[in-house]
Amino acid sequence: MPEIRPVSRDNWKELVGLQVGESQKDFVAPNVYSVAQSQFGIDYQGHWDLQPFGIFDGNEAVGFLMFGYNYEHPKYQAFIIRLMVDERFQNKGFGRFGLQKMLEIFRTESRVKAVGISYEPENEVARKLYASCGFVETGEMLGPEIMAFLDLS
Repeated sequence: MPEIRPVSRDNWKELVGLQVGESQKDFVAPNVYSVAQSQFGIDYQGHWDLQPFGIFDGNEAVGFLMFGYNYEHPKYQAFIIRLMVDERFQNKGFGRFGLQKMLEIFRTESRVKAVGISYEPENEVARKLYASCGFVETGEMLGPEIMAFLDLS
């Protein structure tokens, strides 16, 4: 049974070694960048505190996810920053599992009324996954990426 675990001193090296396929490299930042970024957060329309996790199948790392909280943001108080599954483990449901686990976490936090996400316009796999979980494209762009949100209120 898969599970998510916080990035720790015991698993970070395994997590930063995970990679997507060559055709997906423009869609997601390397995990080593995300782990470093998680230590400082992101300042965009306020400060976002970042929470990085590994997706594990038993003792094997299969993916990585990271989300941020900014309870003062007027549109979304949680934002999914990263979701990736190693190329060896794709098409086995781990991406959907990771997304659903994040949504479960957000639903336990009463201050989160909406969740934001962004993705490259060419990333049809991501678009279909997020739409199947209720995310709606807003027509807004975050740089070159399409914005979508999920209303939890």
